[in-house]
Amino acid sequence: MIWVGMVVGVLLLGVLLYYLLVVTEGVFLGRRLVVWLYDRVAGTYDARKAVDPDYEAFFLARPLQHHLKHIPNPLILDVATGTGRLPVALLAEPLFHGRVIGLDASGKMLAVAADKLRPYQFRAALVQQTADRLPFPANSFAAVTCLEALEFFPDDETAVYEMVRVLKPGGILLVTRRKGAWGKAFLYHYRTVAQFEAFLRVIGLEKVYTVPWQQEYDQVYGRKRHEG
Repeated sequence: MIWVGMVVGVLLLGVLLYYLLVVTEGVFLGRRLVVWLYDRVAGTYDARKAVDPDYEAFFLARPLQHHLKHIPNPLILDVATGTGRLPVALLAEPLFHGRVIGLDASGKMLAVAADKLRPYQFRAALVQQTADRLPFPANSFAAVTCLEALEFFPDDETAVYEMVRVLKPGGILLVTRRKGAWGKAFLYHYRTVAQFEAFLRVIGLEKVYTVPWQQEYDQVYGRKRHEG
């Protein structure tokens, strides 16, 4: 019967490793592992995600553009930009005349982003840095975005605080909320719609609302309150 116990143990270990490395992508094992995993998949990331420019334009770039239509040349920060998904979508829009800074902890993901952003090099910049200490002054950006990434940050609350800090009063925050069974797999990183919207209001946002997006993600918008 010893072999039965060994088989069960191996199976349980396999399930645990799958949860830690695949489902939650290393978030419970530390930032270095998360970055290493993304470095490993950088070259095939866009193909695996099946990135579609028309889809990105319709669901990401144009709605954000609509929120910023009153600002002539907005400066946007995209946190956890990865391979430059949002910067490319925005800069490809004929009516968008702003600039975008993409920030990510993975150097190899940023290398892919740099190649994709080469046609827009005078309107795009990339920074390698973690999200919990954004290297920008307060009140710097017309919009800050963070897509499909919050649940992978060791301290997601601090990261969102930082995003709000660097956002100008009246500026737009666009983040995503992991939902469903996969969202709950992230344990204390998971929040319901009500919990997440309440958190954003507490840290200084108003006009907060959630838009259903993908099977696993909602988009959440908010506007930074003016002081006083």
